[in-house]
Amino acid sequence: MLLLALDTATPAVTVALHDGAEVLAETAEVDARRHGELLLPAVHRTLGTAGVELGAVTDIVVGVGPGPYTGLRVGLVTAATFGAALGVPVHGLCTLDGIAYAAGRAGLTGPFVVATDARRKEVYWARYDDPRTRVTEPAVDHPADLTERPGVAGLPAVGAGALLYPAAFADVPAGMPEYQSAGALASLAAEKLARGEQLLPDRPLYLRRPDAQVPANYKVVTPK
Repeated sequence: MLLLALDTATPAVTVALHDGAEVLAETAEVDARRHGELLLPAVHRTLGTAGVELGAVTDIVVGVGPGPYTGLRVGLVTAATFGAALGVPVHGLCTLDGIAYAAGRAGLTGPFVVATDARRKEVYWARYDDPRTRVTEPAVDHPADLTERPGVAGLPAVGAGALLYPAAFADVPAGMPEYQSAGALASLAAEKLARGEQLLPDRPLYLRRPDAQVPANYKVVTPK
C-alpha cells in the first residue's frame, strides 16, 4: 500500500505519504487563502521527499471536512482527479477525526472535543470518547452554545476553534494540534483499512451554505 493523504479543510494545506506501516513524508503549510496555489506543489514535495512517483500510489485519502466551502473543494477535487487519473480508490475521512487522532499521538486520551474555526464566529466541532472514537456527528455552532451543552461543557478541547474562543473552551491542553495533519489522517486511514473498515465517500461535509449567495431580487436576463 502507498497511501497519499491530503486535507484542505482547515487553513493548513497538508499532504502525506503512508506505506501502511508509517508516514514516509509529510508537508504542511498554513495559509487560509492559498489552498489552490499550494496543494499541488505540496504533493510534489511530499512524493519527492519519499522518492516515490505518483503512479506508484495505490490509494488516496482526503479530509472531507467540515470546513469552509472554497478551501474544502480544493482538496476534494484534487483527490478525485488523482483517483480518476491513477485508477485508484479515493477514501474520505472526517477532518475532525484526523485532528482527534493527532491529539491522541500528542498524549490526549479522552473524552474531549475537537473544534475548528468555521468563521462567522462559529466552530465546527465533535465530541470524542478517545482519539479514535467520535460519539457525535460533526456540527457547527456558536461557541457560547456549547458552554451549557450536556456532555460537552467543560471537556478539554483541541483545535484552532478552541484557541479562538477561550471563554467557551477553558481547558485547552498545551502541545495539542491546532490544524489538520495529513500524516495523522493517513495513519488513521491505514488503521481502518487494515481492519477492513469502510471509509467515507469523498463527498464534502459543508454543514451550511457557502458564503457566496445569489443576491435577493436577482433578475435573470435572457435574450428575446
